[in-house]
Amino acid sequence: MRQSSGIIASVDLIEGSVVRLQQGDYERKTRYSVDPLKQLLLYQKDGAHWLHIVDLDGARNPSHRQCALIAGLVRALKASVQVGGGVRSEEDVRALLRAGVARVVVGSVAVNDPQMVRDWFKKFGGERLVIALDCRTDADGRAFVATNAWKKLSPVTVDEMISKYLDCGLRHVLCTDVGKDGLLNGSNVRLYQTLAQKYPDVCLQASGGIGSLEDVRAVARSAADGIIIGRALLEKKFTVKEAIECWQSASSPV
Repeated sequence: MRQSSGIIASVDLIEGSVVRLQQGDYERKTRYSVDPLKQLLLYQKDGAHWLHIVDLDGARNPSHRQCALIAGLVRALKASVQVGGGVRSEEDVRALLRAGVARVVVGSVAVNDPQMVRDWFKKFGGERLVIALDCRTDADGRAFVATNAWKKLSPVTVDEMISKYLDCGLRHVLCTDVGKDGLLNGSNVRLYQTLAQKYPDVCLQASGGIGSLEDVRAVARSAADGIIIGRALLEKKFTVKEAIECWQSASSPV
């Protein structure tokens, strides 16, 4: 039985500062007066085995990727780190892996150029890549993938995207409901339940909307493999330690 990723503590970075966007809107961002490394070290000390870094500058404009900063953060951490934002080429993937990143998170390019990303799976393997599927749901509950820093909505569903990569070694999918992200009002548990049941061999990372330990408990019971938590930790709604205890309690068989 594989070991769950569990609690994945996250920081988003713009110009070296820790921020959070509301529903993916760069005009609605909150900047936090914390040092990125100190914050990540705190999460690590609190028990986080996985950390998640999002380069929002890179996501918006790949030429503005914060490569040096991220490489320095990864070197200073003992926890495993996955990084996303602005990954557009094979060399981008190689550079992050060389910097010590455990998993590279691939977003819009997985939708826009699936053949190239399929080749990456052949070269790097499914354990080194995470397909990030940011989505918006319609009135019928169908989740459509949003690309280009969440500005563009594609006609492709999350379901279709996962199916497209199964035969090339897909192992990890990070699914964010953009409509929930940064609001602290609960996650799209129904979506994660559906995906986890349909794709039991895919390690699903849930993201968006976590604001309380009850939200953590609900996602743990959805059969998701892990949960990305950002704003709630920054605003001290609970600690990483408390989230880990909650996750383990909720996901343990009765």
